[in-house]
Amino acid sequence: MTPLYDLMLLLDASAPEDRRQEIVGEVEALLNTGGSIVGAHDWGSRKMSFEIDHRPEAAYHLYQFEGDNDLLERLNQRLRITDGILRFRVIRQRPGAPPPPTVTEAPQPVSEDEPDGRVAARAAADAPADAGEA
Repeated sequence: MTPLYDLMLLLDASAPEDRRQEIVGEVEALLNTGGSIVGAHDWGSRKMSFEIDHRPEAAYHLYQFEGDNDLLERLNQRLRITDGILRFRVIRQRPGAPPPPTVTEAPQPVSEDEPDGRVAARAAADAPADAGEA
């Protein structure tokens, strides 16, 4: 029985759409030549928690596939040299692992001009108790 893997791709969201589709096509072809794709999920463009190469957003793609060590080596080598891929990670799944979460829509970007309510609440909680009674 071949093991099940997850491949998470973070593609450059500022790259042209046709280039991103070309990368996705190459990855799918590579996965199909040495293994089989069990699931493919396009999670869309999202803001990352930290910038990679001065890029605040990435297009997220998750693939679940079965394959052998030769496929993993080819995949690792190919993804490292492909322009347009910001990061990738391959994780071996344990038997009985839950399916990946489904994404219905991308979260709304937070505006830098609008204050986050948590900051004000935290500042109020940290203020001395007698500060407002003067």
